[in-house]
Amino acid sequence: MELLLVDLEPYLESSEFSEIDPKIMRVCSDVSTKLRETGALLVKDPRCSAEDNDRFLDMMERYFQKPDQFKRLQERPHLHYQVGVTPEGVEVPRSLVDEEIQEKLKAMPKELQPYLPVGPDPKWRYMWRIGPRPSHTCFQELNSEPVIPEGFPEWKETMDSWGSKMTSAIEAVAEMAAIGFGLERNAFTSIMKQGPHLLAPTGSDLQLHGKEGTVFAGYHYDLNFLTIHGRSRFPGLNIWLRNGQKVEVKVPVGCLLIQTGKELEWLTGGECLAGMHEVVVTSRTIDAVEQAKKQNRSLWRVSSTLFAHIASDAVLKPLGHFAESPLASNYPAMRAGEFVEQELSVINLKGKKEH
Repeated sequence: MELLLVDLEPYLESSEFSEIDPKIMRVCSDVSTKLRETGALLVKDPRCSAEDNDRFLDMMERYFQKPDQFKRLQERPHLHYQVGVTPEGVEVPRSLVDEEIQEKLKAMPKELQPYLPVGPDPKWRYMWRIGPRPSHTCFQELNSEPVIPEGFPEWKETMDSWGSKMTSAIEAVAEMAAIGFGLERNAFTSIMKQGPHLLAPTGSDLQLHGKEGTVFAGYHYDLNFLTIHGRSRFPGLNIWLRNGQKVEVKVPVGCLLIQTGKELEWLTGGECLAGMHEVVVTSRTIDAVEQAKKQNRSLWRVSSTLFAHIASDAVLKPLGHFAESPLASNYPAMRAGEFVEQELSVINLKGKKEH
């Protein structure tokens, strides 16, 4: 199945007008429908070029190739690993600890089941805040200062540039989804302001962990509002649509993949469900590794991922007409920061606070 590909340019050109063109309205309806029915869509944003993506991947490959002892200088476990680096072997796949998910996996047809991880993910991840943080918040650990590794003078500009461009793409999709759902255009974006948005590339060493079937990111959903991925240089991302279909994702050059997160599920009272996905070494990954070896390129698989969040102090609850939905009572009002801390504790990222 091909995912819907939405060109954001017509919407961006029309968004300054209060009246929405019927053609644009239909596309907004398509966006909300696909988020509801499949939990995923592809977008093309003129502000996010393939060159931007490549510049970011080049820098992150150089970083992840550094020795482990260098990378661990950027580790911040007391801040729940929400800034700086998360070493491999720390993040626990949701499917290893969530009994409800485990029961669902057993009921899946064999060909649709995910690869089963045997322990924590063997991937590194770097967390970089995008956009302004609130001056006053009850969730300081989720809104901490960034960590910049030595020897990368271009780090801040590259991270901020790519991260802000992908955040802008998510904001456009959030507006279009709100319109398609029959909410105010800014229903989502107004509570995203000063959210703890995270540019969070992963680094997976295919030279060390390149065996077919190796699970880099075990079957899981994302806890945030919407997730956006740029193109990786190595395949391996599988997603599950709402109907249970398993899809190997191929992000075209110059495009971005958007997936629903748990915060969107909350805000829509279960109308949208957080999308399940995994990253594994497949036969196509191994083919790409052989090609990279011939071209003397890096064998680190870098994901170009950004997690867009609802602001930590904003209240998560079903919005507008979603408050009347049959499942709304499953999504009680709580501050987004509380929800995030609960979720992080399950997957082993809620480290000890400093005393």
